[in-house]
Amino acid sequence: MSRCGVGQGSTVSAAVVIAAPASGSGKTTVATGLIGALQRAGHRVAPFKVGPDYIDPGYHGVAAGRPGRNLDPVLVGTQLVAPLYRHGARGCDLAVVEGVMGLFDGRIGEQHTDPAAEGSTAHVAKLLGAPVILVVDARGHSQSVAALLHGFATFDSGVRLAGVILNRVGSERHDEVLRAACERVGLPVLGSLPRLAGLEVPSRHLGLIPAVEHGPAAVAAVTAMTDLVAAHVDLHAVVALARSPVTGPAWDPAAAVLDPDRAESSERPAGSVRVTDDGVDGPRPVIAMAGGAAFTFGYTEHREMLAAVGAHVVVFDPLHDPLPTHTAGLVLPGGFPEEHAAQLAANRGLLRTVAQAARRGMPVHAECAGLLYLTRSVEGHSLAGVVDADAEFGSRLVLGYRDAVALEDSVLWKAGERVRGHEFHRTHLVSAPSAPAAWGWRGSDGQRVGEGVAVGAVHASYLHTHPAATPAAIRRFVAAAAAYGRARVPT
Repeated sequence: MSRCGVGQGSTVSAAVVIAAPASGSGKTTVATGLIGALQRAGHRVAPFKVGPDYIDPGYHGVAAGRPGRNLDPVLVGTQLVAPLYRHGARGCDLAVVEGVMGLFDGRIGEQHTDPAAEGSTAHVAKLLGAPVILVVDARGHSQSVAALLHGFATFDSGVRLAGVILNRVGSERHDEVLRAACERVGLPVLGSLPRLAGLEVPSRHLGLIPAVEHGPAAVAAVTAMTDLVAAHVDLHAVVALARSPVTGPAWDPAAAVLDPDRAESSERPAGSVRVTDDGVDGPRPVIAMAGGAAFTFGYTEHREMLAAVGAHVVVFDPLHDPLPTHTAGLVLPGGFPEEHAAQLAANRGLLRTVAQAARRGMPVHAECAGLLYLTRSVEGHSLAGVVDADAEFGSRLVLGYRDAVALEDSVLWKAGERVRGHEFHRTHLVSAPSAPAAWGWRGSDGQRVGEGVAVGAVHASYLHTHPAATPAAIRRFVAAAAAYGRARVPT
């Protein structure tokens, strides 16, 4: 094992990257439909999404029958993208990677000599050595699509643009004209999707409605996307061009969180915990992780790392469930609590239990939706009251990567530690909490920003972080939960 969390062995999977000239071109429809169609054709497909998007992977997961995962070099570093890809593709023969925004769009404000912006779809495609299929919204395009494709094909010599899928094509004649234009620049048309009314998945203020919330309608939407792609895309051609020559070991959650000099994951007795950096040893602490419709924003690797370090992870739904028996630590990930505030507020027993446990010192890790759940109220609905602030919905979307520094010691981070995170919300706290801020960074105007709360054993913030980039935080949290469990009869 190694300290960067890279273990041994993985099925090598060929990959295609689904990109577009701009947002709104139909990447999610094509990527989800392609995952479903290839799965239906007998392939074992690993689904991925570029960047910190939590919603698209939910639809990918429905199509693939396995968790959708993220590849984000901004949050985890370029060195972990290939190992995380190999881990997520284990047991699969093909991977479909949906891009983010336009092909070359990435983190804004960073200076690079590379044409592909940091964190862009092109950046990830180059890290994987995977070919790019460009989804072009054909509405309003005719012969000039050739110039568009020529520009995207030649802008960065390190990106292999291997083919085109035309989307929202108006007629057979329109299709003929577009195909001829693609042929002029030497790009094969791998599929041509007609304009269909009612196919798009419903959206709201932060994008698509998560698959968990959309329920049976999400399954129906994925089936419709699968049928569309299966009927209009040359799957054999897609499979033939797929490749990803990345080599080396896969990322391993146990290797990531355990001290490699004394790691004993293969021999660790069932029911015991050993986290050598923090001296944890004893019964496995129960970590309750919020799920359900209100808490859908999270990374699959988070649960895997918690379990690898020795926690027993129990997912529960705060909309109607009680806190799981013997909970010694609580994880409240991101999501849409503002859409479910009334139902969350109605589960008064859980709110009281969470508030009491937080006051007693139970470790709590809350991100975005989790922060809102801990406030006194959201949109007038009374919630846990652990954080002495109220939240309301705003008109401005707060979105972007942050280079943050921990301002206080907490159950996750030590003061002074630096981390890259991502904000994505339209709610805001009406008044600043009295507790010390969890994070600090400089805004685009150069002014210092203090955000979140770090008090007692509670760490609550709008900032989303990727656990694969911060294994020490996972170790500390499980260690704190184990200590809490030993010190008292757990909640």
